[in-house]
Amino acid sequence: MDIFSLFTLCGGLAFFLYGMTTMSKSLEKIAGGKLERLLKRMTSNPVKGLLLGAGITIAIQSSSAMTVMLVGLVNSGVMEIGQTIGVIMGSNIGTTMTAWILSLTGIESENLLLNLLKPEHFSPLLALAGVLLIMGSKRQRRRDVGRTLVGFSILMYGMELMKGAVSPLADIPQFAQLLTAFNNPLIGVLAGTLITGIIQSSSASVGILQALALTGSITYGMAIPIIMGQNIGTCVTTLISSVGVNRNAKRVSVVHVAFNVIGTAVGLAVFFGGNLIFHYAFLNEPTGAVGIAFCHTVFNVFTTALLLPFSRQLERLARRMVGDSDKSQQFAFLDPLLLRTPGVAVSECVSMTNRMAALARENLQLSIRQLSAFDSERETLIIQNEDKLDIYEDRLGSYLVQVSQHGVSMADIRTVSRLLHAIGDFERIGDHALNLQESARELHDRELHFSQEAEKELEILLSALDEILDAAFGCFMDNNPEAARTVEPLEETIDQLIEEIRSRHVVRLQTGACTIQLGFVLNDLLGNFERVSDHCSNIAVSVIEEHGADVDSVGPHAYIEGLKADGTFTSTVASDLEKYRLPNA
Repeated sequence: MDIFSLFTLCGGLAFFLYGMTTMSKSLEKIAGGKLERLLKRMTSNPVKGLLLGAGITIAIQSSSAMTVMLVGLVNSGVMEIGQTIGVIMGSNIGTTMTAWILSLTGIESENLLLNLLKPEHFSPLLALAGVLLIMGSKRQRRRDVGRTLVGFSILMYGMELMKGAVSPLADIPQFAQLLTAFNNPLIGVLAGTLITGIIQSSSASVGILQALALTGSITYGMAIPIIMGQNIGTCVTTLISSVGVNRNAKRVSVVHVAFNVIGTAVGLAVFFGGNLIFHYAFLNEPTGAVGIAFCHTVFNVFTTALLLPFSRQLERLARRMVGDSDKSQQFAFLDPLLLRTPGVAVSECVSMTNRMAALARENLQLSIRQLSAFDSERETLIIQNEDKLDIYEDRLGSYLVQVSQHGVSMADIRTVSRLLHAIGDFERIGDHALNLQESARELHDRELHFSQEAEKELEILLSALDEILDAAFGCFMDNNPEAARTVEPLEETIDQLIEEIRSRHVVRLQTGACTIQLGFVLNDLLGNFERVSDHCSNIAVSVIEEHGADVDSVGPHAYIEGLKADGTFTSTVASDLEKYRLPNA
């Protein structure tokens, strides 16, 4: 073995890590927000979480990505620490699938069908298929599938390079002497921990061990402690991700570390303690890639079966190690860690925007109630809610811009566009709610009261406003373009109602039935109601825009003008005006 073999080994490791990253990222993009929705629905108990964690980790081929995702979701307030424990355990089992795939490189047979199972034989075909999908398909999902296939092929090519680079080691006496140090279980655990911690991938470190095992120099006695140490080393990524997060998110890292450290300690004690009694003969036998995959799976299943019944105790340990702060919990928001899984980040942005929408709607309703029954405590709540809406717009806007720069799919890009448009409208609706509150304060302080005719007219207008709010906010939260098309006729109806109320107010001024002071307040109210309905129209258009090209092709304003020229639109407006007919003057 010469210096060029070392270069080849480094190159093989680079290809392996790059292929693993490419494959994992592409699989995450294909899965999109489904991962986040599954995590929310199926973590009601540790067993469900265990199965889910194993399934998702097999799907995205990365236990580190899975755990970092959990830290981000807990830090965002989406999940509780107890929901993550089963998922963490399941991800440790799911990550063993990679070792089984890599073990196919050790197949030695003259049988054609068995030889076809060797990655070095079928991965070039997968690479070709992947490149054709990337270059020839216009659909983002197919291109992501292509990148997954190419990533897998690069990974397997890296494995072949590493295998070829280390094969001469079998004939070097000094290498055999070096390996004798790993007969000490503690040194093996330490080596597995350090190597995995440095490259931050247990799959890659297992792959390196499998490549070395193909030289015939690695025995079961050497491999088993290294495998145990690799489980501890994979916690490094989680620990790094826990820097700067809240206490609950730090507890996820504590659970992950505690699970692997306790499992390794018990595994070492049980296995090598049993060896002192029963003297396992197979420990001195050389292992291969399949043997390492088998040991990896058995150990992870053993630690999970051992500690799953103690999930609550692990949670208590985490809470004890990371105590509660005397300070109140800060406003929980989306975590930058979720940007590593853009599909999940977009899905959480949708949830967070829906929360913003609900808060804007609530604040508007509170302000409208102030007009008929002013309350100082309600005024304080309205002002506090407005401050929250400003925070939502600022942080969500910045976060959505960051998400769009992390390789999201075309569908997610359209969703991000809808959210970016909508958060501005929700914030402005909050501003109009605050304006209505100020008008209510003026009516209260000056003891002003509208005439009975004006109150009846405002009551009818508020009924129409309530319907357009239901339609706009409902279509946004349900992401329903058909429901969104019902909003614009209501917006036109409200505009005509407001115009009619203004005309009637002028008549009342001329007859002395209303005062100038009340006229100013009424004009402010009508202006705010009109602007709220305009924002409802914008929200509905953003939903339609996400689902079709009818808005994209002409632009929002031209789309609305075209909609108003339609006969159906005119008849719908006429029907709405009849429904909200103002009383005879």
